[in-house]
Amino acid sequence: MLSQIFGLRQDLATAYHESLATDATTRGFIGPRETPRLWDRHIYNCAVIGEAIPEGARVIDIGSGAGLPGIPLAIAREDLQVTLLEPLLKRSTYLAEVVDKLALDNVTVVRERAENLGKDAAFDVVTSRAVAPLAKLARWSLPLCRPGGMMLAMKGASASEEIERDKAAIKRAKGGVPEIITVGAELDEPTTLIRVHRVK
Repeated sequence: MLSQIFGLRQDLATAYHESLATDATTRGFIGPRETPRLWDRHIYNCAVIGEAIPEGARVIDIGSGAGLPGIPLAIAREDLQVTLLEPLLKRSTYLAEVVDKLALDNVTVVRERAENLGKDAAFDVVTSRAVAPLAKLARWSLPLCRPGGMMLAMKGASASEEIERDKAAIKRAKGGVPEIITVGAELDEPTTLIRVHRVK
């Protein structure tokens, strides 16, 4: 699975796994119970969202935390330019350390809140994982997209209920019709995404 998803960059993925299992866990960014399932539940299922992202895209990962999904995505897809957006100092410091240690030259760390980035942001894709309910995510994510760009929110079994509940908020945030897509068919538990394109 490791070589299938990360190819020639599997050593970087292994180094990131080691950092999550030690440093990130010690610093409280990853729960100790998660350590045995870091590959399946965290790294692989984040990396495969690259299946839904076009070649050479500019991606911003909001509320990046310990770097999920942004770092696995950047390792798996060297062609992407990935910005990790994290408002908390402790977490953004950790992200900068990981990016430096792994020499990920396609990754930038920005310490800021999504809503403060301003109207100049024009990313192709905005990713998120376990950050907020869909209505809030739409308010934060869609303004960062260029017209025609998209938000990709990693969600679980409640994806369809969230869409039903928050579709009016998505529309107000200039979002098109939300879709549920699945990536990572090779995984034991494929990843569920809500995809919303920003209308022009």
